[in-house]
Amino acid sequence: MKNLETVRTEVRENSLIIYLSREERMNAFTLNMQQEIVKVLDDAEEDDDIKAIIFSGDGKAYCAGADLSSGGDTFDNRKGRERTNDVVRDSGGLLTLRLFKCKKPLIAAVNGAAVGIGATMLLPMDTRICSDQARFGFVFAKRGIVPEAASSWFLPRLIGINKALELCYTGKVISAEEAKEIRLVSEILNQDKLIDRALEIAKEFTAESSQISIALTRQMMWRMLGADDPMEAHKIDSRAVFELGQSGEAIEGVTSFLEKRPPSFPGKVSKDMPSFFPWWDEKEFE
Repeated sequence: MKNLETVRTEVRENSLIIYLSREERMNAFTLNMQQEIVKVLDDAEEDDDIKAIIFSGDGKAYCAGADLSSGGDTFDNRKGRERTNDVVRDSGGLLTLRLFKCKKPLIAAVNGAAVGIGATMLLPMDTRICSDQARFGFVFAKRGIVPEAASSWFLPRLIGINKALELCYTGKVISAEEAKEIRLVSEILNQDKLIDRALEIAKEFTAESSQISIALTRQMMWRMLGADDPMEAHKIDSRAVFELGQSGEAIEGVTSFLEKRPPSFPGKVSKDMPSFFPWWDEKEFE
């Protein structure tokens, strides 16, 4: 993918790797970076050869948070930002909401410091692994702002409300070991093994699974976290099983099992999602 200023990409083993790439600024986050990541995600969802997406960073940091080079007005978002009903939308939130909607597995391979938006952008990803050099900080109260990027929704669901409040109240930066202890990350690796392990996970997730099934499962699992009743899950389960049960996905899944061979699913996420997808009500930002 060409003409990118703040990220770089490569494709390996059917996975797209997105590297945050402002090494001279410790990959500090900018509005341009948010827009470029969203564009790369949009393109990746139309490429059926890409089965998973991995995020990492160039250099020693993953992302040191928002670029503070403009000084005290860094978080004054009145200019150049998307606006809805006179509310200026948080660029980090625009990114995490796009990650949330992604149809493909998202894997974070955190190579170094992940602070502020560098930490909150990780939360909608499905698996987070890190190097032993990684550090994590939800430092918003120390900067006079609040947790952004919809992290007040994501973070308590991942690590529990008590620990989420502790990290955000204190703004302390925690080690890779503590991040694993609170289940913010699942594995700690040597730096030189990080990307290879992320690729292994991507292959484990996707090698013998229907891309259509994965896309539906990802949305079902995440969205049911906010459901009021298991009946909501039953409704979407029933619709999905009904439609996929008549499709080439289920036919191939059962046939390959009976024939004792790896499956070759025909469905393409770019064009073959079931008729009820997306089933949720996408209201305008209020």
